[in-house]
Amino acid sequence: MKVLGIDIGGSGIKGAPVDTGTGILLKSRFRLPTPSPAKPEPVAKSVEKIADHFNWKGSLGIGFPGVVRKGTTLTAANIHEDWIGLDAAKYLKKRTERKCCMINDADAAGLAEMAFGAGKNRQGVVLIVTIGTGLGTALFTDGHLLPNCELGHLEMRGADAEWYASDAARKRDKLSWKKWGQRFDQYLQTMEKLIWPDLIILGGGVSKKFQMYKPYLTVKAEVVPAQMRNEAGIVGAAVGACKYGN
Repeated sequence: MKVLGIDIGGSGIKGAPVDTGTGILLKSRFRLPTPSPAKPEPVAKSVEKIADHFNWKGSLGIGFPGVVRKGTTLTAANIHEDWIGLDAAKYLKKRTERKCCMINDADAAGLAEMAFGAGKNRQGVVLIVTIGTGLGTALFTDGHLLPNCELGHLEMRGADAEWYASDAARKRDKLSWKKWGQRFDQYLQTMEKLIWPDLIILGGGVSKKFQMYKPYLTVKAEVVPAQMRNEAGIVGAAVGACKYGN
């Protein structure tokens, strides 16, 4: 099956046609900067531009930075609050004149990793953490997704964990890889106390630097870098949105 996967992020909106059987992008991805402010109307225009770029008439699988339940966006991270409570799938369908299936963006990345990346054929409890501006999480048990696990918003030191342990925190506080690795390890230790994963997969930009902070991770679970990298959000949105979304 071929689906146009679109990943809506705080800084960019990118998409590409995906073969959902193989996870391969059928064309090079196309990216637009996220409008500021990222209200529904300008974001919808960007989604439509991406679909038009590929002359796409079929379904759109869309990863969204927030909780998505039956097509309605219930939270909005790094995007305008006007999305909260909106039937986004219906809204985008009307604006783009194409079927739109919505899914949480971290869940999308997780689905790509479980289908085609580091989590392929892995059983047990698998936690996927995307490390960037925030901490996105996806949780699987024997390959089954528990949607909308916002575990990056757990409290650490009186604030969201992502404020303390994200890549943005590393840059903001000018931390060495050792100092940041020790911080991030505290976050993973908290995850281990709560859900005891068998495998932890780390995605986002810092996954490319895994060897720089791997020595400072002390959790009992196996920890590995993600394999899908920048394509994970697009592939997962295409593969999973119509299965787990509206």
